[in-house]
Amino acid sequence: MQGHHPGRLVVRAATIGLVLVALASLPFGNRIGVVFDVAFVVVCVAAALWVRPSDFFTVGVLPPLLLAFVVVALAYLDRGAVARADDPLVQAVVSGLAHHSVALVTGYGLTLLVLALRQVAVRNGGALRPLQGRARSSSGVS
Repeated sequence: MQGHHPGRLVVRAATIGLVLVALASLPFGNRIGVVFDVAFVVVCVAAALWVRPSDFFTVGVLPPLLLAFVVVALAYLDRGAVARADDPLVQAVVSGLAHHSVALVTGYGLTLLVLALRQVAVRNGGALRPLQGRARSSSGVS
Protein backbone atom coordinates (compact mmCIF):
# COMPACT_ATOMS: atom_id res chain seq x y z
CA MET A 1 0.00 0.00 0.00
CA GLN A 2 1.23 3.43 -0.90
CA GLY A 3 2.06 5.85 1.91
CA HIS A 4 -0.12 8.90 2.10
CA HIS A 5 1.03 10.82 5.16
CA PRO A 6 2.40 14.37 4.88
CA GLY A 7 6.17 14.75 5.19
CA ARG A 8 5.97 16.97 8.27
CA LEU A 9 3.91 14.39 10.13
CA VAL A 10 6.29 11.58 9.18
CA VAL A 11 9.32 13.63 10.29
CA ARG A 12 7.68 14.41 13.62
CA ALA A 13 6.69 10.79 14.20
CA ALA A 14 10.17 9.54 13.29
CA THR A 15 11.84 12.08 15.56
CA ILE A 16 9.57 11.36 18.51
CA GLY A 17 9.93 7.60 18.02
CA LEU A 18 13.71 7.71 17.86
CA VAL A 19 14.01 10.05 20.84
CA LEU A 20 11.81 7.70 22.87
CA VAL A 21 13.98 4.72 21.89
CA ALA A 22 17.11 6.65 22.86
CA LEU A 23 15.64 7.63 26.22
CA ALA A 24 14.41 4.09 26.86
CA SER A 25 17.85 2.62 26.14
CA LEU A 26 19.74 4.99 28.46
CA PRO A 27 18.81 3.23 31.74
CA PHE A 28 20.48 0.07 30.38
CA GLY A 29 24.15 1.02 30.48
CA ASN A 30 23.73 4.82 30.15
CA ARG A 31 24.55 4.57 26.41
CA ILE A 32 22.65 4.21 23.19
CA GLY A 33 23.68 0.98 21.53
CA VAL A 34 22.58 -1.76 19.17
CA VAL A 35 18.90 -1.45 20.09
CA PHE A 36 19.03 2.21 19.11
CA ASP A 37 20.80 1.36 15.84
CA VAL A 38 18.18 -1.24 14.88
CA ALA A 39 15.38 1.13 15.82
CA PHE A 40 17.00 3.88 13.74
CA VAL A 41 17.05 1.65 10.64
CA VAL A 42 13.44 0.57 11.23
CA VAL A 43 12.29 4.17 11.72
CA CYS A 44 14.04 5.27 8.52
CA VAL A 45 12.44 2.51 6.44
CA ALA A 46 9.03 3.09 8.02
CA ALA A 47 9.26 6.80 7.21
CA ALA A 48 10.04 5.97 3.58
CA LEU A 49 6.99 3.70 3.43
CA TRP A 50 4.56 6.09 5.16
CA VAL A 51 5.28 9.36 3.34
CA ARG A 52 3.23 10.51 0.38
CA PRO A 53 5.05 10.71 -2.97
CA SER A 54 5.07 14.50 -3.09
CA ASP A 55 7.18 14.54 0.10
CA PHE A 56 9.84 12.00 -0.93
CA PHE A 57 12.56 14.63 -0.73
CA THR A 58 11.74 15.41 2.90
CA VAL A 59 12.19 11.79 3.93
CA GLY A 60 15.12 11.35 1.55
CA VAL A 61 17.21 13.77 3.59
CA LEU A 62 15.83 12.68 6.96
CA PRO A 63 18.23 9.91 8.17
CA PRO A 64 21.43 11.94 8.61
CA LEU A 65 19.55 14.89 10.07
CA LEU A 66 17.60 12.65 12.43
CA LEU A 67 20.71 10.91 13.73
CA ALA A 68 22.55 14.22 14.06
CA PHE A 69 19.64 15.70 16.01
CA VAL A 70 19.54 12.82 18.49
CA VAL A 71 23.32 12.69 18.91
CA VAL A 72 23.64 16.46 19.42
CA ALA A 73 20.79 16.48 21.93
CA LEU A 74 22.29 13.58 23.87
CA ALA A 75 25.79 15.04 23.71
CA TYR A 76 24.45 18.28 25.12
CA LEU A 77 22.41 16.62 27.88
CA ASP A 78 24.59 13.60 28.77
CA ARG A 79 27.86 13.23 26.87
CA GLY A 80 28.45 9.79 28.34
CA ALA A 81 25.47 8.50 26.34
CA VAL A 82 27.26 8.99 23.01
CA ALA A 83 30.96 9.38 23.89
CA ARG A 84 33.28 9.62 26.88
CA ALA A 85 31.84 11.77 29.62
CA ASP A 86 34.86 14.12 29.64
CA ASP A 87 34.85 14.79 25.87
CA PRO A 88 34.13 18.33 24.67
CA LEU A 89 30.74 18.82 22.99
CA VAL A 90 32.00 18.81 19.38
CA GLN A 91 34.15 15.74 19.96
CA ALA A 92 31.22 13.97 21.63
CA VAL A 93 29.00 14.70 18.61
CA VAL A 94 31.63 13.43 16.17
CA SER A 95 32.22 10.32 18.30
CA GLY A 96 28.48 9.67 18.56
CA LEU A 97 28.02 9.95 14.81
CA ALA A 98 31.04 7.73 14.18
CA HIS A 99 29.84 5.05 16.62
CA HIS A 100 26.51 4.84 14.82
CA SER A 101 27.82 5.20 11.26
CA VAL A 102 26.89 1.64 10.26
CA ALA A 103 23.28 2.28 11.29
CA LEU A 104 23.36 5.60 9.43
CA VAL A 105 24.65 4.07 6.20
CA THR A 106 22.21 1.15 6.45
CA GLY A 107 19.21 3.31 7.31
CA TYR A 108 20.03 5.91 4.67
CA GLY A 109 20.67 3.32 1.98
CA LEU A 110 17.44 1.45 2.69
CA THR A 111 15.49 4.70 2.81
CA LEU A 112 16.77 5.75 -0.60
CA LEU A 113 16.14 2.27 -2.02
CA VAL A 114 12.54 2.21 -0.76
CA LEU A 115 11.92 5.72 -2.09
CA ALA A 116 13.40 4.82 -5.47
CA LEU A 117 11.24 1.69 -5.74
CA ARG A 118 8.17 3.67 -4.73
CA GLN A 119 8.99 6.32 -7.33
CA VAL A 120 9.20 3.66 -10.04
CA ALA A 121 5.88 2.22 -8.86
CA VAL A 122 4.26 5.67 -8.96
CA ARG A 123 5.40 6.14 -12.56
CA ASN A 124 4.16 2.70 -13.59
CA GLY A 125 0.73 2.85 -12.01
CA GLY A 126 1.61 0.79 -8.94
CA ALA A 127 3.88 -1.79 -10.58
CA LEU A 128 7.65 -1.98 -10.49
CA ARG A 129 7.72 -2.86 -14.19
CA PRO A 130 5.69 -1.26 -16.95
CA LEU A 131 2.75 -3.45 -17.84
CA GLN A 132 3.35 -4.07 -21.54
CA GLY A 133 0.31 -6.28 -22.09
CA ARG A 134 -2.06 -3.56 -20.90
CA ALA A 135 -0.49 -0.98 -23.17
CA ARG A 136 -1.00 -3.24 -26.22
CA SER A 137 -4.55 -4.24 -25.41
CA SER A 138 -5.64 -0.65 -24.77
CA SER A 139 -4.15 0.56 -28.05
CA GLY A 140 -6.04 -2.03 -30.09
CA VAL A 141 -2.91 -3.89 -31.24
CA SER A 142 -2.89 -7.65 -30.62
